[in-house]
Amino acid sequence: MPQEVRYEPAIAVLLPCYNEELTIADVVRRFRETLPTAAIYVYDNNSRDLTALRARAAGATVIREPRQGKGNVVRRMFADIEADIYLMADGDGTYAPEDAPQLINTLLTERSDMVVGTRRGVTDDAGRTGHAFGNSVFNRLYKWLFGSEFTDIFSGYRAFTRRFVKSFPAVSGGFEIETEMSVHASQLKLPVSEIGLDYGRRPEGSSSKLSTYRDGAKILWMFAMLMKETQPLRFFGAFAVLFLASSLFLMMPVLIEFVETGLVPRMPTWVLSVGLLLLSMLAAVTGLILDSVSRGRAEQKRIFYLSMPSGRVERERTGAPSTLKTGAGKTPRAA
Repeated sequence: MPQEVRYEPAIAVLLPCYNEELTIADVVRRFRETLPTAAIYVYDNNSRDLTALRARAAGATVIREPRQGKGNVVRRMFADIEADIYLMADGDGTYAPEDAPQLINTLLTERSDMVVGTRRGVTDDAGRTGHAFGNSVFNRLYKWLFGSEFTDIFSGYRAFTRRFVKSFPAVSGGFEIETEMSVHASQLKLPVSEIGLDYGRRPEGSSSKLSTYRDGAKILWMFAMLMKETQPLRFFGAFAVLFLASSLFLMMPVLIEFVETGLVPRMPTWVLSVGLLLLSMLAAVTGLILDSVSRGRAEQKRIFYLSMPSGRVERERTGAPSTLKTGAGKTPRAA
């Protein structure tokens, strides 16, 4: 009787790091205990401490990414690593490696392409008051602009399928990368899941790399750019309505005066109102044209995403969706 072949998905743990020498060794060790045969990669983003040395000593493959910013690191990780399942976390110890099997099992059993480990209570206490308030505001803004699929768009603890990773463009350079991932999934209507997880605090002596105002401004800019790219009709339509309202506000008194007297004494106001009306029409036409372009791009991205093998057929044939045994992915040259 032929022996049944078991499919064991290759799991890669990806840890972007910048000055995390106090925590990275413990994070790597706990991931090795939780996922014993997973390949663990630490991407050192120009750390000025002993992050790389501590990670390598703990058993991780360490690779250096010279372009500063988490988005640049994620783009490099997704391009370098070959695996069936990708698990991304931070190296600061705020995400528990012991929760990794739950993320992976959800990815497999719910047939999702991305599972987000949402942080319990993060909008009430994100370590700093400004961060908590910003998380609450940005999550509500995201729901209004892009949809209600996500409740914590800034979580860095995520599991992905290979076809999500290899079809994700990763344009962002900094901490906006999680927002871009969420918008990518929302635009293509990919199957996603969320799991509520406990969120820890950094140990004493370890500080956050986030700047409340600078990174908040970057995220707002990213929201605007992603809306322009994915919803141009709505984006330019807002400008069209604004210009139209301003034009009518300036134009109506001049028109009323012209009807009553047959004169146009405020010619500059009339010229400005007509100019605003033309800008309104231009913005509306631009939105209509770019909406067709955006739809075409979304269709192409969807087709490319579907062309990537999901691995589900093989798992279903062999009956191995629940296994957490791992094989190492293709290892790039370490720094």
